[in-house]
Amino acid sequence: MDPYSRFSFSLILSFVVLLLTSRGVTAATFNFVNRCDYTVWPGILANAGSPRLDSTGFELPKDTSRSFLAPTGWSGRFWGRTGCTFDESGSGSCLTGDCGSSVVECNGAGAAPPATLAEFTLGTGGQDFYDVSLVDGYNLPMVVEGTGGSGLCASTGCPTDLNQQCPSELRVGNGNACKSACEAFGTPEYCCSGAYGTPATCRPSVYSEMFKSACPRSYSYAYDDATSTFTCTGADYTVTFCPSSPSQKSTRDTTPTAAGSQSGATYSDPGQQQQQPEVTYPEAGSGSGTGSGSGGTLLADGTWLAGLAMGDSPRTVLSPSTLRVALIAFVAFYSILLRKL
Repeated sequence: MDPYSRFSFSLILSFVVLLLTSRGVTAATFNFVNRCDYTVWPGILANAGSPRLDSTGFELPKDTSRSFLAPTGWSGRFWGRTGCTFDESGSGSCLTGDCGSSVVECNGAGAAPPATLAEFTLGTGGQDFYDVSLVDGYNLPMVVEGTGGSGLCASTGCPTDLNQQCPSELRVGNGNACKSACEAFGTPEYCCSGAYGTPATCRPSVYSEMFKSACPRSYSYAYDDATSTFTCTGADYTVTFCPSSPSQKSTRDTTPTAAGSQSGATYSDPGQQQQQPEVTYPEAGSGSGTGSGSGGTLLADGTWLAGLAMGDSPRTVLSPSTLRVALIAFVAFYSILLRKL
């Protein structure tokens, strides 16, 4: 092998090593799908230190979807607002999950309880952490699914309509939402505060156990960690409202109701994607065992956020294992070719 060929091979090998070890600046896609029989207005709240996504709140008609990109290290929460009314000027409010901004965009404000929450942290040594929380109560069914990632990547959420079985003392209005016991009664034992502010002293209540029985993969109270927080590496995520709604249509007979793009986000009919009428969870034990328990944080608005660690995460169009195999194969082929020259 002549010196030039050796130099070329060394340069390519160095480039491959750099690709395999570099973390880079990449992103995850969050796809929101509405399978409810009604319009949902999702809200988005980035945690402190995380950048604002392309929207903080938007309208999502039934049988449509919309996608956003979130950078590595992003953390925040999503929820669905229901019963919203906005006038021609864009001013209005929502019956449940209202963020108090008086407009469609939430502009940095969180959901007023009760609201079903999906919480994410993209990072922590290559892993994403995510959960669906009923700690602030419940207003509509929601399921989170990861695709294209590696690891356990379990689906989680609450596909059950808890409003139909909500106790009268927790019920909001005509059954529009279901409060948490903390929101309803405000006592330390229900809110995991004061003398009850540790995993050892704050135990499940009859109300949180009702939530847990109906939605075993969701957070039912602040220290409900082992079966409620999940991990995945390098995935994109779909957040589906009313995943088991009777309004679902098959891929073959769904007619798109909206299409287009706005603010860097895609907006399309979910019927063009693979249909999943039934939500099937993997066997118990796929939770990561880390989350909002001992790391639970009470925010200024009185809501709980899973204490998920921040960090960087590799995220590529191809999975990391596929990319490594392809690059190693290329190096092997190139080295054989050079030996023959």
